[in-house]
Amino acid sequence: MIQLENIFKYYRSNGHLKVVLDHISFDFKAGRSYGILGVNGAGKSTLMRLLAGTELPNGGRVRRSARVSWPLGFSGGLHPKLTGRENVQFVARIYGHDVRRTIGFVEDFAEVGAYIDVPIETYSSGMLARLAFGLSMAIDFECYLIDEVTAVGDARFAARCREEFEKRKKRSDIIMVSHSIPTVQEYCNCGIVLAGGKIYVFSNVDDAVELYKKLNA
Repeated sequence: MIQLENIFKYYRSNGHLKVVLDHISFDFKAGRSYGILGVNGAGKSTLMRLLAGTELPNGGRVRRSARVSWPLGFSGGLHPKLTGRENVQFVARIYGHDVRRTIGFVEDFAEVGAYIDVPIETYSSGMLARLAFGLSMAIDFECYLIDEVTAVGDARFAARCREEFEKRKKRSDIIMVSHSIPTVQEYCNCGIVLAGGKIYVFSNVDDAVELYKKLNA
């Protein structure tokens, strides 16, 4: 599904080199869902951006053989000067989806009303999150990337997000970053712990949780 080949990722800060991922190789296999755990600064979100292709490694290669989503609810790829409708139309065309059906789904799901025809730079953070989440759900992916986001908005909208995502979970794989252990255990059957630039892979997510607890103690 997704292959990491000798991935090396670092950042420079104040003249210092911080290695986040130190030449790691791993195959995310189809038919399995992975929960990624690690203490703050371990590189979880960095790994998610590399999987999504929104950031490149300093060395190595990421190969994808499946239709992989952008991080769920991510709005950074939307153009602030375009309206909600125009952004949805653009994304639908990129992914080869029926434009009219995609717009209909997002309009119904995001519940932004007449703001669908207003530039998204005028949206509140909640409206933007609902539009981005609705757009994520409107496109069918073989693998969904989730970085600490499973629902947005009030309790009623959060319940609707959860219900819609449950449908996707039945036919798609998940790679999830979360500090919530119950959420990882609910959605994932395999676990990965990031520590010291290395990855530790477990076929049982509960074993990954045990290591994470020890590192976080």
